[in-house]
Amino acid sequence: MDGSQGGIEEARIEPAAVRRFLSDNPEFLTGDDGLLGELGLKVAAGGNVVEFAPAAMARIHAAHQQEATQRQHLEETARANFAAQAQTHGAVVDLLDGRNHSDLARRVDELAQQRFGLAAGVIALETEGNPPAGWKRLVEGQVDMILDGPQRLARMGFAPTALGLFGERSEAIQSMAMVRMAIWEPSRQGLLAFGSGDAESFTEDMGAELVAFLARVVERTAERWPLL
Repeated sequence: MDGSQGGIEEARIEPAAVRRFLSDNPEFLTGDDGLLGELGLKVAAGGNVVEFAPAAMARIHAAHQQEATQRQHLEETARANFAAQAQTHGAVVDLLDGRNHSDLARRVDELAQQRFGLAAGVIALETEGNPPAGWKRLVEGQVDMILDGPQRLARMGFAPTALGLFGERSEAIQSMAMVRMAIWEPSRQGLLAFGSGDAESFTEDMGAELVAFLARVVERTAERWPLL
């Protein structure tokens, strides 16, 4: 046995052979309405020219439309990503200009609203005493609870357990972007959180890279000043 079923090996048909056959026997194609229909072709007036049938033309047009839509979507996504990166770079400059912990918290909230069009930006810290002015106080283990696990570094979407971060603006929050922070030595657990009034601003399938980048900037900036 040669490995083919029943010992019979199917011969491979070369495109050139098909072309020669159709050239020598044009009626094989033009005289078979069923085959023409399957191929999306029809015989034009006069019987000598095979042209695309309306259904085939419609499929080609639809494919072109789909390609154009996909290209437009990619272009829009690229422009949105570029704009987000530009705004993030500007936000970094704003954060680095912070004068103290209170000013840093104010800048986070302002850049959330003015640069990104969000409802709020918050810095939160786990501490037994009072956090720096303008920061939200969390109890030990609350960061893990908000992020839904000690191994998670970020959380995107809507998290009911995080609504308290936004105080009097919590009723307007429909989605959040939150990233874990570790500040000072020994490290203190904290959160950088942004809240939006639009449920689609942050969804679970979104990446958190830009928010995480801002969290690292907030960490390093906050460590300029001791925790009193």
